[in-house]
Amino acid sequence: MRPFHPRPEDLPRVLPVFPLAGALLLPQGKLPLNIFEPRYLALVQDCLGWGRIIGMIQPNPLGSGPKDPPLFDTGCAGRISAFSETDDGRLLITLTGVSRFRVAEEIDGARGYRRVMADWSAFEEDLTLDPEVTLDRPRLLAALKPYLKLHSMELNWKAVEAAADLPLTVSLAMLCPFEAREKQALLEAPTPSVRAETLIALMEMALAESYGGAGHPRQ
Repeated sequence: MRPFHPRPEDLPRVLPVFPLAGALLLPQGKLPLNIFEPRYLALVQDCLGWGRIIGMIQPNPLGSGPKDPPLFDTGCAGRISAFSETDDGRLLITLTGVSRFRVAEEIDGARGYRRVMADWSAFEEDLTLDPEVTLDRPRLLAALKPYLKLHSMELNWKAVEAAADLPLTVSLAMLCPFEAREKQALLEAPTPSVRAETLIALMEMALAESYGGAGHPRQ
């Protein structure tokens, strides 16, 4: 048991949320954030005294509701596992993914940031420290290399090859520049193995689209 890993009873019913487009946090992933807006500085300061749990959630571009922007129904909570202050008034934090949650309802905010009633019941397995994952690693690597080239991205290949299946899948799912709904599909995958398969499929579809079926990238 990791000493700071939350237990189910540690997860708050009222959850402060940070809506951030394009940001994906997954259980056991690590997400660095540069906090500078006053409302989110207030959120972090409050959470440092309330168990250090923040809910990351994407705005839903096709959603509707009384709050703006509308949110997807599912997000992922992270624990503030590192933070530092800067001389110009920012906070640099790292969130370690703990568990996904569903938004039961959005309630009144506090100090400018938004809050929801969180339902954790569907994601009890997220608190498992060593979940099993089935990964087709040769297929993943075959898609990853051209996908990174397509997006002008580079990775340390020695680190990729040395990484275990679960952290590799989590890191790549968070890193790759997928669209909002694709990121949401990765988040909502029912198991790590399904997430790994979805990750590979999304890269393969992006490559097929870029090649246009002609065997070379579109110009």
